[in-house]
Amino acid sequence: MRKALGATLGAIGIVYGDIGTSPLYALDQIFFGHGNTPQGVEHVLGGISLVIWALAIIVAFKYAALVLRADNDGEGGLFALYGLLHDGALRHGGRWLLWGLILGAGLLFGDGIITPAISVLSAVEGVSVATPELSHTVIPITLLLLTILFAIQSRGTHEVGKVFSPVLILWFMVIAALGARQILLAPQILAAFNPVHGLRFLLESDFRDALLALGAVMLCVTGGEAMYADMGHFGALPIRLGWFLLVFPSLLLNYLGQGAYLLAHAGIKGGGSLFYSLVPHAALFPMVILATLATIIASQALISGAFSLVSQAVRLGLFPRIRIHHTHEEHTGQIYVGFINWLLYAGCVGLVLAFGSSGALASAYGLSVSGVMVITSIAMVPVSRLLWRWSMGKVALVWGGLTVVNALFLLASTLKFLEGGYVPFTIGVLVFLVMITWQWGRKATFDAYSRKHTMNMQELAELHRASGHFVDRNAILMIPKHLRHLTDHAPALMQLIWDRYGVLPRNLLFVTVNHPEVPYIHGSRYRVTVFEQDKERGSILSVELSFGFMEEPNVEAVLEEMAQQQEIDLPTDRRKWIVHVSQENLLASRKLGLLKRQGFRLFVWLRQQSQPAYYYYGLGVGVQLSAEIMPVTVR
Repeated sequence: MRKALGATLGAIGIVYGDIGTSPLYALDQIFFGHGNTPQGVEHVLGGISLVIWALAIIVAFKYAALVLRADNDGEGGLFALYGLLHDGALRHGGRWLLWGLILGAGLLFGDGIITPAISVLSAVEGVSVATPELSHTVIPITLLLLTILFAIQSRGTHEVGKVFSPVLILWFMVIAALGARQILLAPQILAAFNPVHGLRFLLESDFRDALLALGAVMLCVTGGEAMYADMGHFGALPIRLGWFLLVFPSLLLNYLGQGAYLLAHAGIKGGGSLFYSLVPHAALFPMVILATLATIIASQALISGAFSLVSQAVRLGLFPRIRIHHTHEEHTGQIYVGFINWLLYAGCVGLVLAFGSSGALASAYGLSVSGVMVITSIAMVPVSRLLWRWSMGKVALVWGGLTVVNALFLLASTLKFLEGGYVPFTIGVLVFLVMITWQWGRKATFDAYSRKHTMNMQELAELHRASGHFVDRNAILMIPKHLRHLTDHAPALMQLIWDRYGVLPRNLLFVTVNHPEVPYIHGSRYRVTVFEQDKERGSILSVELSFGFMEEPNVEAVLEEMAQQQEIDLPTDRRKWIVHVSQENLLASRKLGLLKRQGFRLFVWLRQQSQPAYYYYGLGVGVQLSAEIMPVTVR
């Protein structure tokens, strides 16, 4: 029980920062954005009713009750879902579904750029409410806070993370109290629990105004997808407990409180922050400080999530192997990716300068999240059918209905495309193109390898036995995973070495790294195949290593452990190893069409930015390297 409570408190600090800070700007967009929604009693009740039922249907029912059940060895998120569906989707012709999940991952990058910008900006705007004379300082303060936030990322989040939960628990308690105070002054707002008011609000508005209202309501549920993305850190039960015991009630009280304030102050004009209108004047500055801390925490969670997303994409073969720095010795999930960090920072600064206010920036928000939610709903259909064994009727009723709801929010968000919605969409498409290009390029390179003339393993073993002399070394060759079984062809690099030098190393060890679409490898992660072993003449061995997409692939450490346990014929001293690697000179075949030729050029550029495979897998730190240039023609 104590463990579950601790995990619940931790989940509140990490998972709910984004959705928990939405009250800062969401209702402003419903009632004061896009032409100002009328503030009669029915309109206020209708708008608040939509918010209540959006939180209940999308977050409480869809994510908390259903999606959290779709764990992949305890992990959640789009790439966990990708791994869960990978083999089954391919067998059932669902490659488009996997591409949809990759697109969803790209859209989350767009969300990762917008969330820090709008969250911190909306909190700092409280300064202009408390002291209008200081309104000109809002942008500089926001940029300063964002600069500090991104500058400290390389130090890790371990120490800062200790204050996440207490601050956000205080935040939820305070916004709940502020809302409850207003509800006592205008209790008629409680009628908003009746969904009829929300439906009437939509039906009595013209179609475009109804969609604009839904687009604004979408801002209230942004961050709900973090429940699934962060499931691996805390587990489903603590995330559910945190939502139903604290977060959901606090959000309901605050949104109802803001609605009650509108009922009690009919006809107020927009331009300020509705959220800060609930705060007593004497407490404005302390509230701005608390809100700023809460939004920084929300931003931190999105930034860390982007790092994790990139790390998982690299291990699934969907993204170039960029440098990933581990910031904590014991917690491998705490990582820093410098390239992504400063890319996010540049995007945040650009958005703050371009849009200038949280109200304007809200136009760019929501499209990426609603797109991710639609993709998730569609992906849950095969999960329910193949893994949960639901009937078609049940699937159609539940996921058909939820897909329609999410699709309406996506349609509503597209109305803001030209006002800023193009930002996350463009980012998502660019990341998607990078991922599918990298995936295609790697496969095309592997196929080119397989077409190369090379000896088979029997011929290699015969050459080794017949050799009168050897290079007295312990040679390790990293080989593509499509050759991991080595049942026929020896690696092309081996043929190249023989053709160039006419002599073989005394001991040969072929190493293949395999990344199955699972988060973790349980049990043995390696398999050894012996092709030749003689104390006098040396050995030819093959080792296939497997790492899950949540694990750190350190090949050198695993080989050293195997050598110490005498499971492979390799000295325990890494300095006596020599790793042979190929440096591919990629050439485009004349048969490549125009589209593939452009993809080839992008892939070559990505290869130049990517770490070499041997370095990414932990080889090359304590061992010698020998590189061979190999021409490879991609068709």
